[in-house]
Amino acid sequence: MNNQPIEWNQEQVKEMQDKLLAWYDQEKRLLPWRENKDPYRIWVSEIMLQQTQVITVIPYFHRFLEWFPTIKDLAEAPEDKLLKAWEGLGYYSRVRNMQHAAQTMVEKFNGEMPRDIKDILSLKGIGPYTAGAIASIAFDLPEPAVDGNVMRVYSRLFCIEDDIADPKSRKIFEQKVRETISQERPGDFNQALMDLGATICTPTSPKIEIDPLKDLYEAHKQGRMEDFPVKKKKIKTVPLYYVGLAIKNELGEYLLEKRPADGLLANMWTYPLIETDKKNYTAMEKEWQAYLEDNKEPTLFDFVAEGYSPIDDLFIEHLEQKNLDVVWQKQPLGEVKHVFSHRRWHILLAHGFLKTDSDIKLSEKQEWVHPDNFDSYVFPKPQQKMVSILEDLRNK
Repeated sequence: MNNQPIEWNQEQVKEMQDKLLAWYDQEKRLLPWRENKDPYRIWVSEIMLQQTQVITVIPYFHRFLEWFPTIKDLAEAPEDKLLKAWEGLGYYSRVRNMQHAAQTMVEKFNGEMPRDIKDILSLKGIGPYTAGAIASIAFDLPEPAVDGNVMRVYSRLFCIEDDIADPKSRKIFEQKVRETISQERPGDFNQALMDLGATICTPTSPKIEIDPLKDLYEAHKQGRMEDFPVKKKKIKTVPLYYVGLAIKNELGEYLLEKRPADGLLANMWTYPLIETDKKNYTAMEKEWQAYLEDNKEPTLFDFVAEGYSPIDDLFIEHLEQKNLDVVWQKQPLGEVKHVFSHRRWHILLAHGFLKTDSDIKLSEKQEWVHPDNFDSYVFPKPQQKMVSILEDLRNK
């Protein structure tokens, strides 16, 4: 295999620019952050689009700009409202970094996005890709904005064999983009690459017959389109196992716990979670599946029956760790699975009723909250999924 990427002359570069921009002018996606060149809107959209699909981002983008219309508004936002605006997008460090960057802009740049690429890169949470997108789209600077889509397109154009998962490879792709970027329309050029990678030059089954650059892909000439980009295997996610405790009191309120200020899902609210190991979790899950075979589906009771049977011994052993005066339903109401970047959570959802006249002393990070008020609390995805299980059963 030849590890040296293909080189182009100026005529080939000009051909690529003309074909790509002509296609973009006809086929570009109409997106709300493309309505103008406001760097704040561009910045917000680019951060939201990390690990999130365009169709998911659009309503979040509109709400975020409505709640925080300026960089100053973002800098001064209360954390609870900030996290609520981000709820469902995940990777909450992104929005915390955005607020930190906004505060820096208020302090150092008069509440505006700086125009110099070095200043943009100095802001927390803004890396080379986002900085290049802002600089090129908002300020017409010929800076590369290299993301996965761009690396895929360029690896196929030039047969670049370098592993795109290796951070050192980014420099190679950035250099190739610098050699080919339109000096007159750098922002449109970068956005055209993003759209091309997202809609035409896709990871599998690329639509080569309608690709504006079809005659320029060296990988296509060699019949190797799907060999690129070169990427090593992903890091395996670490599984973690929990029992989630949906505990209801006589007022119809549920017990919520606020997570620690540091670490995964910092300062967000969930039902209390008890960690267990794979062996116990698998055994509980097996008992639950056997129960479902006989009972078809879980049932949500809104009262404590006299002589109500405790949950299975293995489950009750875990539930009693919390030392709560609770009557538990026999079996879990459902199971939640959620994948983070390097972790996979498995949660069996237990449901219980606080005994009448029970006196539970709550910690500072616990509250009784009625479901009508859940919207005031920031829930991570696993908690949203647990709430959905209860809502679905309640509506049956």
